[in-house]
Amino acid sequence: MRFKGLDLNLLVIFEALMETRSVTRAAERVGMTQPAASAALRRLRDYFGDDILVAVGKRMHPTPFAEMLLPEIQQSLQGVERAIATPANFDPATSSRRFRISTSDYIMVAVIVPLARRLAATAPNIHLEIVQPNEESVPSLERGKVDLLITPEPYLAAWHPSELLFEEEQVVVGWSQNPVFKKGVTETDFFSAGHVTVAMGNARTPAFADSHLQHLAHNRRVEIAVASFASAPWFLIGTSRLAVLHERLAKAMAPMFDLAIAPLPFEFPRLREMIQFHEARAQDAGLTWLRGELIEIARSS
Repeated sequence: MRFKGLDLNLLVIFEALMETRSVTRAAERVGMTQPAASAALRRLRDYFGDDILVAVGKRMHPTPFAEMLLPEIQQSLQGVERAIATPANFDPATSSRRFRISTSDYIMVAVIVPLARRLAATAPNIHLEIVQPNEESVPSLERGKVDLLITPEPYLAAWHPSELLFEEEQVVVGWSQNPVFKKGVTETDFFSAGHVTVAMGNARTPAFADSHLQHLAHNRRVEIAVASFASAPWFLIGTSRLAVLHERLAKAMAPMFDLAIAPLPFEFPRLREMIQFHEARAQDAGLTWLRGELIEIARSS
């Protein structure tokens, strides 16, 4: 289809070229051959009168004009994607829709796994794709690359709607043979021990509990920092180390890892886990259904 002399299919390859900065990888992303992608780049250059991508050494870099054009084209493509991905009627029993959710392995274990068991019977053709949160989570929501972002309240994007999924206590977790659990973990015990912490993404963003603990008057002795909650127990077994984890996750992992659980020995805020979605998709029947399912599962656990 053409619009003002431009083949609109070229906009898809333009976005792929800009994101991959490689003709070969862009071709793979959109499902075309490398020569076809090269031809598409030539047509884009001819239409816009700009190089779009230029070689600098062994890498391709976008021109200033292409950088300026990218947000406008992405916004247009997102509008088209939302239009075709949002049918007038949504029936979970027959739908084969794919939902992409950005969330932690904690939420995956605590909520997504029991949801998937339910959907196997009630919505067998629905596909769920879970991606780990990182510094690109909010931009991915903006660009329509993910459907939902599930994250603690402090990490929300203020300009998009959200709703409470559930609230959660944080607990102290350690090896079951650690003697501090037999007598009760005190504040002195907590700050005297070595700790395992969780920090996610390339920016190493601390998890909710670790972020709050950084602002306490006492300093913890951090011995291990891992990139996921599920990794933490491996560094507790056979040691006197402690970690602060979500109560649901700790209870789920305790039998598998021979863990002990104790309440935090000082006042600590409850975690408010939120579901966020793009404001343009507030009326999306499929996402409304999925949010309802997530909330029902989370609050019945």
